[in-house]
Amino acid sequence: MLDTTQPPPLLDVRGVTLQYKTRDHLVTATYRVDFSVQRSDRFILLGPSGCGKSTLLKAVGGYMAPTEGEIRLKGQRITKPGPDRMMVFQEFDQLLPWKTVRQNVVFALETSGKLRGRAADDKAMQYIEKVHLARFADAYPHTLSGGMKQRVAIARGMAMEPDILLMDEPFAALDALTRQRMQEELLMLWEETKFTVLFVTHSIPEAVKIGNRILLLSPHPGQVKAELNSVPPDADPAIIGTLEARIHDMLFADRVEDDANV
Repeated sequence: MLDTTQPPPLLDVRGVTLQYKTRDHLVTATYRVDFSVQRSDRFILLGPSGCGKSTLLKAVGGYMAPTEGEIRLKGQRITKPGPDRMMVFQEFDQLLPWKTVRQNVVFALETSGKLRGRAADDKAMQYIEKVHLARFADAYPHTLSGGMKQRVAIARGMAMEPDILLMDEPFAALDALTRQRMQEELLMLWEETKFTVLFVTHSIPEAVKIGNRILLLSPHPGQVKAELNSVPPDADPAIIGTLEARIHDMLFADRVEDDANV
């Protein structure tokens, strides 16, 4: 019987197998992956390197087509990139170095045709203020720290007001303290605007802290091992620790058994 209590998903990924060619091989990155993302979810794709997390994110972004299965956003099949899905990458060099913070955000709005002129400038400043960089609106990227550059990238993505923000290990290249601060700032920003985010990470503590739902992917090729609900970021540390340990066991139990049989 159809469950009418749950609204239709914003993003629906069904039976998705993703393959790509290298010079010598055809690589299967994921195999028949299923998951759905609701509005305002902080949905995490978690797994070891090589499990297809980033490849899945690219497919949701419309940058590659599934070999099998389909991906739908608001019921419409994704066939190409679009402003309804904005990506934030791990690299710090995703900003245009010859443009200021404000100009980088305005550029995205104007080139997409979303807004122009004063309206684009006002929208850019609205989101630059949300990430606490108003003082640096006229600064160039080379004068900013890594964490500040990532905040600009987040502001640029959110200024587009996409249906879903796609984040590919955006804090992985930061030092530990900056990474923790950026996680906290992302959660504060989410509390303010309740945007929907699909977030890729290989860090279990980061997944538990940021996500409200966590999809565990097996090693290459990536397949769904489990989907779990997370706990609030301010939950008792013992509860958080128990969940992290459970996720670790679920992700690596097979590897431990394989090692024991060697």
